[in-house]
Amino acid sequence: LIGYAADLGKLAGDKLDETVKVRAIWFFALGFWILDVANNTLQGPCRAFLADLAAGDARKTRTANAFFSFFMAVGNILGYAAGSYTNLHKIFPFTMTKACDVYCANLKSCFFLSIILLLVLTVVSLYYVKDKQWEKEDTDVKTPFFGEILGAFNVMERPMWMLIIVTALNWIAWFPFLLFDTDWMGREVYGGDSSGNESSKRLYNQGVHAGALGLMINAIVLGFMSLGVEWIGRKMGGAKRLWGVVNFILAVCLAMTVLVTKLADAHRKTAGVLAGPTGGVRAGALTLFALLGIPLAVTFSIPFALASIISSSSGAGQGLSLGVLNLAIVIPQMVVSLGSGPFDSWFGGGNLPGFVVGAIAAALSGVVAITVLP
Repeated sequence: LIGYAADLGKLAGDKLDETVKVRAIWFFALGFWILDVANNTLQGPCRAFLADLAAGDARKTRTANAFFSFFMAVGNILGYAAGSYTNLHKIFPFTMTKACDVYCANLKSCFFLSIILLLVLTVVSLYYVKDKQWEKEDTDVKTPFFGEILGAFNVMERPMWMLIIVTALNWIAWFPFLLFDTDWMGREVYGGDSSGNESSKRLYNQGVHAGALGLMINAIVLGFMSLGVEWIGRKMGGAKRLWGVVNFILAVCLAMTVLVTKLADAHRKTAGVLAGPTGGVRAGALTLFALLGIPLAVTFSIPFALASIISSSSGAGQGLSLGVLNLAIVIPQMVVSLGSGPFDSWFGGGNLPGFVVGAIAAALSGVVAITVLP
C-alpha cells in the first residue's frame, strides 16, 4: 500500500499535475497504519520472550534488550544505506510508472527487498526452530483482551506507574524529531520548500538527503552505544541514572536545533535564500544526529528491561506489562502526529516549536527518572 500509494491514487482519480494527491495520501496513511500495527504487535512479544529467556536475571534482561537495540541499529543502517542508493529502482525496473517517479520507485524497491527478506527469515525460522506445542490446561479461564489490559493496570505497583510516566515523557520528546528530522533539514537548515519552485525543491531534496545521511550516522552511533549500555549503566550507578542523564543529553540536542536553524537563517540573509547552509552549519546538524544516537540506544533498551524486571519482581505478567508500556509509546506518538501541525502553526510554522516542547519533555523525563524510578 505504501509503495504503490501513488499508483493506487492515480487509479482512484488523482491527477498527475495536482500538487496534493489526496487519494494517494489516504492509501499511504492506511499502509503506514497497518505497518505500525504490525511493528507494535511484534515488538511486545519479542521483548517478553527475551525476558523469559533471561529467567528473571536482571543483568541478563538488560543485556538482552541492549542486543535487541543493537540489531535494530544494524537493520536501520542497512535500510538507510539501501534508501540512499539512488539507482536502487533499477533492480526492479517495473517500479517506475507515470505516477511514480525515481524517488517513489526507490521507496517501492526498498519495500520489495523488505518483503523478500521477511519471507526468507520467516521460512527459515519456521523450518529450523523447533517449538514445543503448547497445550492449554482445562482449568484456564478465558479473560477478554480488554479485561486483561484493565487487570494489568489494577495490579501494577507504583514503580511500574512511574516507569510509564517517564516513558511517556521520553517519547513526547522523541517523536517530534523522529517524525520531522529530515523535513527540518530540508526546510529550516537548507532553506528549501517541497511545494516551491524548482530551485527550492532542489534545496529541500538536498536537505532531505543530508537528513538521511544524519539518520545513518545516528544508527551507527546507536549500534555502538547499545553494546555499551549495560557496562555504562553499572559504572554510572544504575539504569535509572543512565536513563536520566541521557534524557538531559536529548534535551540539550533538541534545544541546539534552534541554534543550528538560526545560524542557517543568518547565512541565508547575507548569501541569498538559495545559498544553502555553510559547511559548519551542516556539520553541526549532522553532529546533533550523531549525538542523539546515544540517548536513542538507551531509550530502545532500558525502559523495556526495567519493565521486565519490575513485572517479574511484582508477579505481574511480562507480556501484559510490556504491552501496557507500549501504550506509553504509541499514545504520545498519536498526540504528536495529530497535534504537532496545528501547534507549530500557532507559533509561526516550522518544526522548531515541536522540538522545543520535546526538549522540555526530555528534561522533565530526566528529572523524574533520576528521582522516582526504583
